[in-house]
Amino acid sequence: MTAPDTGVTREYWLELTDPQLSPDGRPRYTQAINGTIPGPTLFADWGDTVVVHLTNKLAQSTNGTSIHFHGIRQNYTNSHDGVVSITQCPTPPGSSVTYTWKAVQYGTSWYHSHFGLQAFEGAFGGIVINGPATANYDEDLGTIALLDWNKETASSMWQASQTGSQPTLDNALINGTNTFGQDGASGTTGKRFTTKFEAGKSYRMRLINAAIDTHFKFSIDNHKLLVIANDLVPIKPYNTTGLTIAMGQRYDIIVQADQSSVAQNFWLRATPQTPCSKNSNADNIRGIVRYGSSTAVPTTTGYTFTESCLDEPASNLVPHLSKKVGSSLYNNLHNVSISKNDQKLWRWYLNSTTLKLDWANPTILQVHNQMTNFGSAEAVFQLEKADEWAYTVIETNFPVAHPIHLHGHDFSVLAQGTGAYNDTVRYSLNNPVRRDTAMLPASGYLVLAFQTDNPGAWLMHCHIGWHAEQGFALQYLERQSEIPSVTDVDALNNNCNAWASYNSAIGVSQDDSGI
Repeated sequence: MTAPDTGVTREYWLELTDPQLSPDGRPRYTQAINGTIPGPTLFADWGDTVVVHLTNKLAQSTNGTSIHFHGIRQNYTNSHDGVVSITQCPTPPGSSVTYTWKAVQYGTSWYHSHFGLQAFEGAFGGIVINGPATANYDEDLGTIALLDWNKETASSMWQASQTGSQPTLDNALINGTNTFGQDGASGTTGKRFTTKFEAGKSYRMRLINAAIDTHFKFSIDNHKLLVIANDLVPIKPYNTTGLTIAMGQRYDIIVQADQSSVAQNFWLRATPQTPCSKNSNADNIRGIVRYGSSTAVPTTTGYTFTESCLDEPASNLVPHLSKKVGSSLYNNLHNVSISKNDQKLWRWYLNSTTLKLDWANPTILQVHNQMTNFGSAEAVFQLEKADEWAYTVIETNFPVAHPIHLHGHDFSVLAQGTGAYNDTVRYSLNNPVRRDTAMLPASGYLVLAFQTDNPGAWLMHCHIGWHAEQGFALQYLERQSEIPSVTDVDALNNNCNAWASYNSAIGVSQDDSGI
């Protein structure tokens, strides 16, 4: 469907700072947008132009930054995708950068830093693009972001992740808040996320999993969830009592306030799925839904679920607007593995490549300067022909599930399962699931398809923060000959010059994949 042209520009000013905050009552170093976690929600209508000015006000020791608009297609605006080492250099402390894009989709998404692990220190916020919905509701409660959290910072846990141990987080936040400790117990800190229902009304909630390494099951005691969208794709509505949501994914749900005769207060739960998520506070990540004025702690009982690190069943995620997938001109097969590099640090590999990019030399700058003798560590795959289908198969023998996210596109999920991938795997080509983040099952495979309809350098990566930093990524160079014509070269050069000047004075050390 073609987006309307509203002629409206929505303009936002964001500042990234590093205050000490106490989201769960325990003070610690954070990185926050406009002083809060999450940062302010960006609102637009379908067809609007969105302009975002980002100023880096971090302390100099914490280096550069960027903002990526997760799931936003960036049609012909690749240089505004906000990915360090691919579409821009880092924006250094004391500098600003401006991003401009058109809202050609509608629904729920989020923005976050794409530099190091800043997103998981709190540098993120919601995006709401108003448009049609596949079911009616009375009130929009806005975004509800789920973020795993820890007394230690994500960056301090990075070293442990490199040496082979999966870090265990000790809490998680619901819209930037939670308690640490049990309700009423001595020493418990923080406060619960709380929202109010009025009996008889229906409420839209926009769920975002912003976690570094936690696959959640979302539920509200005694209530059903009517699911109307996954990522930025409207779907045919279906009912469930619990919704599995992987890192980077979003779901729009409608909840009927029809339980006031049962109780006045109900637990809202975000439960880490233990086969793939290590959290020592797993049963205490809760908010409260209140029907009346009572401030009592809920006594309701949660639903019983089988734990799962998979996506919602494909049979439920039927796109509202039907689309068929054509035959493929491009076919790529990537086998996932993990091993130690020359420095004895763990790195993830796609085939024999672990991504390693240079902050100061982003891909689109290389394309613009016609310096495209890419090395193997840059993991570049060429897709030169326009409007063709590209199929990508990702498989793993490891018993670890991964959320796979592709920039610049939503994709069709052709197949997804456990066991070895082979030629007998059947593809779903008639209106398959469409989204921008999907699970590669543990010891399994994921087959994706997208059209080459958007020139640019587009990152595809695992959305587990540790894994992306450890090289689990590649980049598609789509219609390379057209990239210079859709690149804001002056802005790109200005930002890279600012980074070069900062780096020469400070001497920044890079020890990650570059994204």
